[in-house]
Amino acid sequence: MFCKEVEDCGHHHHHENKRHRYIFIGILAFIITILVVIFLVWIILQPHKPRFILEDTTIYGLNLSDPNFLSSNMQVTIATKNPNDKVGIFYEKLDIYASYHNQQITLATELPTTYQGHNDFSVWSPFLNGNVVPVSQSLAVSLSQDVNAGFVLLNVKINGNLKWKVGSWLSGKYRIFVNCPAYITLGSQSNGINVGTGIKYQIVQHCHVDV
Repeated sequence: MFCKEVEDCGHHHHHENKRHRYIFIGILAFIITILVVIFLVWIILQPHKPRFILEDTTIYGLNLSDPNFLSSNMQVTIATKNPNDKVGIFYEKLDIYASYHNQQITLATELPTTYQGHNDFSVWSPFLNGNVVPVSQSLAVSLSQDVNAGFVLLNVKINGNLKWKVGSWLSGKYRIFVNCPAYITLGSQSNGINVGTGIKYQIVQHCHVDV
């Protein structure tokens, strides 16, 4: 009798183990199927990175003071387009700022969280300010030389996150880096338009985008 109970117990555990194994295999197969579907959708749709254009820059102030402090005040207009026919884009925590010779010269301004549907446009016009920002001696010399020559190249940069949206599926976060050259002419060579206390430059410059 004891032997029979032991045998029954062994069969019971054997069946339990087989059932657990089947459940595990089923769950694993389901997960793999979902991942394969997402991968195939991604490959078929091939989302393209968004396009950014720096439309204009209005300079209200760009002044050097001793010893090597830079104060700048400007407003920029950035247009962005989602070029995808079937993929939406969420922008999150985008910071925009101005730089000169790869040195940040304004505080970062956070752009609003934005969703772009298929082929949608968005336009942002943030103010960028930097008050008495310390810069290196070499940068101060370069800026003085550029101002005297009547030509300054600034860069408007955007760093942040985006997510791709396909139907109800939302991807994880991807880092996005945008670099927009802003060519500023000064003095007798200026092609800017006086707008109140500032000078507005129509630029319409395509930006470099990395995702």
